[in-house]
Amino acid sequence: MKKIIIRTDASVEIGSGHVMRCLTVAKYLQEYDCKVKFFMKQLPGNLIDYVKEEGFVNITQIEKADLYIIDHYGIDEVWEKQVRPFTKKIAVIDDLANRRHDCDLLMDQNVVPNFEMRYENLVPKNCVKLLGPGYLIMRDEFIEARKHLRDRNGEIKRLLVFMGGTDPTNETMKVLQALDEFSFAHIDIVVGNGNVQKDNIHLICKEKGYNYHCQINYLAQLMQLADFSIGAGGTTTWERCYVGLPSSCTIVADNQIVSTKFAAKLGAIINLGWHEQVTVDTYKQLLKDLKIEGLSEKGIQLTENKQPNAWVHKILELIK
Repeated sequence: MKKIIIRTDASVEIGSGHVMRCLTVAKYLQEYDCKVKFFMKQLPGNLIDYVKEEGFVNITQIEKADLYIIDHYGIDEVWEKQVRPFTKKIAVIDDLANRRHDCDLLMDQNVVPNFEMRYENLVPKNCVKLLGPGYLIMRDEFIEARKHLRDRNGEIKRLLVFMGGTDPTNETMKVLQALDEFSFAHIDIVVGNGNVQKDNIHLICKEKGYNYHCQINYLAQLMQLADFSIGAGGTTTWERCYVGLPSSCTIVADNQIVSTKFAAKLGAIINLGWHEQVTVDTYKQLLKDLKIEGLSEKGIQLTENKQPNAWVHKILELIK
């Protein structure tokens, strides 16, 4: 049995995306008889308990392993060189391409201009590079949803709002204020455990008759049912595209700027821009002038891949 350690973190500041992505990775590798542990720090808004509930041990110091998988913007070749003596191989999940890595495999699922060349001088020559949407990390629920894409006729009766696990820029509250002027047959509001406003959001949902969901594992199902989604940039952008859900994107972190702008340029999403410029009125205007023609088709096209989760086999090849 191969031992794999995943070094990642979640916090109010970092958000929950890295950990949620790594949980998908961990579960797939577990299916192939790998023993997977997490290595996360006790930061405010961490997901250590959640990861334990999902069946994984969390360690707090370096241990020997067959493979370290690192998904962390705060880590570069300095820490990777420190961990080298304790592991046979190192894999990195990144999407910034802004620092050097000492790794044997690098994965970046994002669609950005010139994505094939981004890491040319940032990784060792013999590093295996898995780049672009052919290597999307997708949970089973999304792969299943992709098999059952529904026809969308442009009607918007059902709305989904999910601004990421922690929503540090408070977009959900802005959207809730904007919704006061509109009427939809069904509204789903999704938050993560790390959202500090979750209790207030729950109360508003109760008052307004919206459906409130916290830290769920059935997001793909809600995306299938929705006609339009208001969301943030990052991993869930590709999940929405993957299941053909037309959506708007608010950029809430620096690492989302390039990919969000590019996805909008390709016609797969509506880019509302940087969160500080996005107001309650921005969301009102979006809903008032909503045009979704072509978004679903472009999103599906952009996330086309021959073999879902092709990255799994590449990682297994690395440690066999």
